[in-house]
Amino acid sequence: MAALQNSVPSLHHTLFINSFPQKGLQKHHHGAFLCCKRSVSVHVRAEQSSSAAASSSSSHFQDSCGRRQMIAAGITAPLVSIVDQTPIAFAAETKKGFLSVTDKKDGYSFLYPFGWQEVVIEGQDKVFKDVIEPLESVSVNMIATSKQDIRDFGSPQQVAETLIKKVLAPATQKTKLIGAAEHDVDGKAYYTFEFVAQAPNFTRHALSAVCIGNGKFYTLTTGANERRWDKMKDRLLTVIDSFKIFNV
Repeated sequence: MAALQNSVPSLHHTLFINSFPQKGLQKHHHGAFLCCKRSVSVHVRAEQSSSAAASSSSSHFQDSCGRRQMIAAGITAPLVSIVDQTPIAFAAETKKGFLSVTDKKDGYSFLYPFGWQEVVIEGQDKVFKDVIEPLESVSVNMIATSKQDIRDFGSPQQVAETLIKKVLAPATQKTKLIGAAEHDVDGKAYYTFEFVAQAPNFTRHALSAVCIGNGKFYTLTTGANERRWDKMKDRLLTVIDSFKIFNV
């Protein structure tokens, strides 16, 4: 546990953004948004609807995602095409309503809800956010460690409480750990935990997963405004459950 306490300054420097809204979407020329430090751009083009019947057959979820994309682009376009210019990290459609990200360089993968946009936030390896609800996001961060197993830092509750109080929420926010657990995937131990962080004007309900691999301490955190927790909970649990580390 002492080792984790010693890592807190570095963790704090890189993970502090997870408990409050951030602006990271950078508008590029010609209607595109520069979203990723690895040259991932979101390019928007309009397509005309083939017929009124086709439009009416779209599901409510697809309509909702389309509206979010149109707001993000600033035009009335229903189609968004995400183009990754390098093979290091890529997104691919997988489970219905989600996209998959695999980072071959840093050795991790996860799912995120369709319609979220990638943004650049200093200190974070990867961040995706909802363009309307700023507290709905997922972020991944890594720091170097000599430890081989997350259990070397203490129990799930000990690690969770340290990260929540020292890293994942500002000192001005009131936090509460709801639960923490351990599970193994392919022989690798993961800690997951749920917590809330209360600010004067909002409360964020969040989930985190931490793991050690490739000489790194990985942290994935996702969450939503407390008022939308019941609606978003299942989707955020899917994000957490999808987080995997692989050897590189």
